[in-house]
Amino acid sequence: MARKKPKSRTAAKTAALKKSAERKTASKTAAKSTARKKLKARALPAAKPRPRPKQRIAISHHREEDFKADGLRTYAQYRDLGIAEASHGLARAHVIRLIGPCNPAEVSKLHFHDVEFQMVYVLKGWVKTYMEGQGETLMKEGSAWTQPPRIKHLIMDYSDDVELLEVILPAEFKTVELTT
Repeated sequence: MARKKPKSRTAAKTAALKKSAERKTASKTAAKSTARKKLKARALPAAKPRPRPKQRIAISHHREEDFKADGLRTYAQYRDLGIAEASHGLARAHVIRLIGPCNPAEVSKLHFHDVEFQMVYVLKGWVKTYMEGQGETLMKEGSAWTQPPRIKHLIMDYSDDVELLEVILPAEFKTVELTT
C-alpha cells in the first residue's frame, strides 16, 4: 500500500524522523539477535551425558544359601539381588538380615553413606533407627524410608528376625563412620 505524501514540510520532517527511529529500532533488534547468536556459537557445547551400557534383566529367587556375611556390617548377612551387575553399577539392591540379638555397642555407630539415593523397606520384624533431623523412629514390617545423601544415622535396636530390602544408587559407595 502506497503512503500518502505529507502535506507540509513539518509533516514531511516528522514522517522522516519517525521512519528513521523505526529503522534504528529494527537495526538494534537485529544487532542484539546477531550478538546472541555469536555468543551461543562461542559457548562450549553442552556436555552430553555418557551413554550407559544397556541394562539387562536381573531375576533373583529366594535361596537361604545366598545370604552371605560379606557386606558392610559384621552383624548382618546380605543377599545380593543382581541389580548392580545388571545395571552396570547404576544401583544396588539387597536383602539385609540383621543377626540377633542386637548388641548396641557394636551396632549403634553414627555414620553416613556417600550415595545419591538410598531407600530401605522392612520385610520382616522391626528396626529402631536414628536419623539426623528426624530423631528416633521405629520401623515395622511394611515400613519404608529414604535416607537423603550423606545423612547421619544409626541403628539403635532391632528384632532377632528383621529383614530389610535396601536400594542404593550408585552400586559402589563410601561409608564414613563418625566418632562421637
